[in-house]
Amino acid sequence: MSAALDARQAGARVEEVLEGLASAGDRRACAAAEELVRVLMDFYGAGLARIVERLGGEALSPVLDDELVASLLSLHDLHPEDVATRIGRALGAAGDTVERVAFDEATGVLRVRPRAAASGCGCGSPADSDRVLEEALACFAPEVTAVETEAAPAPQQPLLQISVRPPAPVRVP
Repeated sequence: MSAALDARQAGARVEEVLEGLASAGDRRACAAAEELVRVLMDFYGAGLARIVERLGGEALSPVLDDELVASLLSLHDLHPEDVATRIGRALGAAGDTVERVAFDEATGVLRVRPRAAASGCGCGSPADSDRVLEEALACFAPEVTAVETEAAPAPQQPLLQISVRPPAPVRVP
C-alpha cells in the first residue's frame, strides 16, 4: 500500500468489499469477512496501544498533524489530545475559514460560523470548503457526526458620533 494512503479511502474500500460479499448472498462468507475485519482492527489497535503506551503522548507530538496517524489514533481511541484540541486541528487543516461555536459531545454536532475575514475571499465554492472541513474532521475528530453552520456575524459598522455643532457665526450685511 502507498504511504499516502487516505484513511477515508481505505475505510470506503473495506465497506465496498463487505457490501460486495453481502450482495453475493453467501452469508457465511460475509460473516467471516466481517469477523476478519474485527480481528484485524483489534490486532492493529492493540499494537498501536502498546506503541502509544511505551512512547507516551509527548513523543507522539511530531506526528499528530498527520491525517493518517491522527485518524488511526482516533479510530482506536488512543489519540492523546482531547476532542476540542483535535477539532481545532481539523479547523486549521481546513484553512481556518470557520470558527467553532460549540460542540455537543452527546450528539456529535459541531456548530461553526464563517470567520469575518473569510467572507468574500473568492477561495473556492462553499461546497469545496465544506468537503475539506468534513475530510479534516473525519481524520482528526471522528466524534463529529454533523456540522451546522450559523450565519456569519454582521460586519461591524463604525460608530458615528452625533454632536451639536458650534453655533454658526452671525453675518451682518
